[in-house]
Amino acid sequence: MTGRAALTPARVVATALLVVDGGGPAALTLTSVAGRAGVAVPSLYKHVPGGLPDLRALVRLQVRAELTAALWRSVRGLGGDDAVAALLGAYRAYALGHPHRYAVLTTDGEVSDRAAPAAAVAVGGPAEGPSDVFAAALAGYGLAGEELLHAARCLRAVAHGFASLETTGGFGPAVDAGATHARLTTLLSWGLRPSQAFLTGSRAWVAA
Repeated sequence: MTGRAALTPARVVATALLVVDGGGPAALTLTSVAGRAGVAVPSLYKHVPGGLPDLRALVRLQVRAELTAALWRSVRGLGGDDAVAALLGAYRAYALGHPHRYAVLTTDGEVSDRAAPAAAVAVGGPAEGPSDVFAAALAGYGLAGEELLHAARCLRAVAHGFASLETTGGFGPAVDAGATHARLTTLLSWGLRPSQAFLTGSRAWVAA
C-alpha cells in the first residue's frame, strides 16, 4: 500500500493485523495503521468512519473469521472423538501461531457470533463463528437441544481457557503443555460419549 487509492476496508484491516502481529492489541492505533499504510490518518476515516472503535471491531471480526475457517478445515470429514480432538488441536495451533491476534478476541470484549453484521459485510466476513463449528463437531455424539448447547459451551470453554492460559504463560515451563492438552482432550472426549453421560443431566458417570 503506497497511497490512498490503494486503500479498501479489507486492506485497512489487513494492515491493522500486521500492526497487531508486531506489537499486540495495544499497538493498534489509527496513527500506527496510517503510518504502515503510508497515508495520513484522515484517509482512514473513509473506510472506518467510526475511527478506532470501528477498526478494532473489524479486526476482531477478521480474527474470528480466520479462527473459524481453521476450525472448519480441521473437522471436515471427521466425527466423534476424532472431530473433537482435531478441533481442539486446531484451536490451540491458531492461538499459538498468532498469539497477538488471538489476544484481540479478548481485548475490549470478544465479538460474539451474532454481533456486528454490518462489519461482517464490510470485510466480506462469514456469518458463522466458532460456536457453529463446536456444534458441528459434536454431531457424532447424539446430543440435541439443551444438552448439545451445554456440550458446545464446555468444548468452547476448554478450547478458549487452555489457549488463553498457554499464550499468556499461565502454565509455566515445568511440564510440556502439549501433554496436558492431550490429556484434557482425552478427558473431554470421554465425557462426551453417551455411555458416560458426563456432560448431560445424568449422573451415570459417577457409577462404579
